[in-house]
Amino acid sequence: MPLALGVALMLGAYLGRGLHGEQAIWSLQGREYAPTGQVLTSVLDRIDRMYVDPVDRSRLTEVAIDAILDELDPHSDWFSSAELAAMAEPMEGNFEGIGVEFLLQNDTIMVVTPIPGGPSAEAGVLAGDRIVEVDDSVIAGTGLTNSKVMELLKGPAGTNVRLGLFRPGRTTSDSVDVSIRRGRIPIHSVVSAEVLGDVGYIKVIRFARNTHEEFEQALFALRDAGAQRFVLDLRGNGGGYLHAAVPMVEHFLEKGDLVVYTEGTAQPRRDYLTDRPGAFRKEPLVIMVDEGSASASEIFAGAIQDHDRGVVVGRRTFGKGLVQEEFPVADRGALRLTVARYYTPSGRSIQRPYGNGVDYEQEWREREERGEYLVEDSVYRVDSLAFLTSSGRTVFGGGGIAPDVFVPLDTGSYPASFRELVYAGRIREHAFQLTEEKRPELVAMGGVSAFLEQVERGYDLGVAALIDETYLPEEGRARATVLTRRRIVERVAHNVWGESAGHRSSLDWDDEWKAAQDVFEEIAAVLAPEPAPPPATEPDQND
Repeated sequence: MPLALGVALMLGAYLGRGLHGEQAIWSLQGREYAPTGQVLTSVLDRIDRMYVDPVDRSRLTEVAIDAILDELDPHSDWFSSAELAAMAEPMEGNFEGIGVEFLLQNDTIMVVTPIPGGPSAEAGVLAGDRIVEVDDSVIAGTGLTNSKVMELLKGPAGTNVRLGLFRPGRTTSDSVDVSIRRGRIPIHSVVSAEVLGDVGYIKVIRFARNTHEEFEQALFALRDAGAQRFVLDLRGNGGGYLHAAVPMVEHFLEKGDLVVYTEGTAQPRRDYLTDRPGAFRKEPLVIMVDEGSASASEIFAGAIQDHDRGVVVGRRTFGKGLVQEEFPVADRGALRLTVARYYTPSGRSIQRPYGNGVDYEQEWREREERGEYLVEDSVYRVDSLAFLTSSGRTVFGGGGIAPDVFVPLDTGSYPASFRELVYAGRIREHAFQLTEEKRPELVAMGGVSAFLEQVERGYDLGVAALIDETYLPEEGRARATVLTRRRIVERVAHNVWGESAGHRSSLDWDDEWKAAQDVFEEIAAVLAPEPAPPPATEPDQND
């Protein structure tokens, strides 16, 4: 839709109030915004009354808003009420329901695990149960989808639901009935916290409302368990709330240190400082990042890097450094408008370039063509955007946070047979079935570390039979076998010992994790200030 029509529709819908007067509907910080004339409202009303076919005025309005925002920046956006509600759940840190992780297999809901402390666990639901009835309706074999399951199981806290369960291994095929009172179910942001040797490993997947509390609990628990050094894994973490990131960084900095500042044309500079000395400000720290680390992840990594407080390992981050403020509009949704930019303590803008001549959505391809995922010298740097850290090291702006220690992307092939197993969900199904068949044996191992030792000794995971389902002779069977085995190990560990164990199991073949461990031995050298250039000498007068 042409921009002019988009402007007309949006302004007519939200700023106009009839043909015979003007009335502002937004008042922001005492400033009122009203339409400059009646023509925009006239266009929309004329379309509404006289267009040859019926029109959906609401839909046209949202199309118009999108057209306008496309002219601004990549992150200003309009969200409907339904979209806002869907996005709010993970960021609020909880939802309302029965609290199970499930898998759809053979048109039946399989319980992978009840969430510890949730309503299902308290009601006696067990891992491996099949949910075949909900209230008075048989649901197995009815063409279930994930969204349909969510509709059946989620609901307001305090409401009741009856589940009919089939529990394998019982002497009768009759279902087990349980009555569950729905409650608030936590959505965790800290998905793994493990002590490996003397290293405390923490993986954070988002910065939500409760992330700081989860992170703080994990830090102290790891230290109490013997951790003396820490690795924070922010790979793939797309960010979230700024107010969650700032107190998390504070644990590693001194009182009064600048974490980040924001500034925009209509927004004066605002500094975010630490309020107290961090309890972990002396412990060695490594931050793991990649091209999927964005926003609050970049704020965290940038602050640690600029204060020379730890080493950033991995690949250049996404480069999302625009601040959005949300403005609700009636009952229709909300406008998230970019109002400022994020800057690291040294003054670097986190945001990567956008605008005319820049294909923002395809920037990942430009990185690939430049060789940035594989060769450190190909990492994007702009010499005119050089900044200094607290100790005098040079770091560069221009978009994202470039790591102190580069780790190339694993570019090993992904055979079609492996991809088919992943896309069809067969690896997850196979791991679930394997877990059910061998659960007592697996539990008896005592934990994920013992399980991984058994895998190294050749523990049978049924990989060969699974590969045979999709194997094509011209493909690399060995590579497909390795990848499939890794995924099965992760899923089985997750199913038996929980999400944290699943992430822990993947570290054994993780190049960035290995680099993070290695860098502890040279952390002082990495963070050392660059030597000053030699002083200029006077020319020899005899020359």
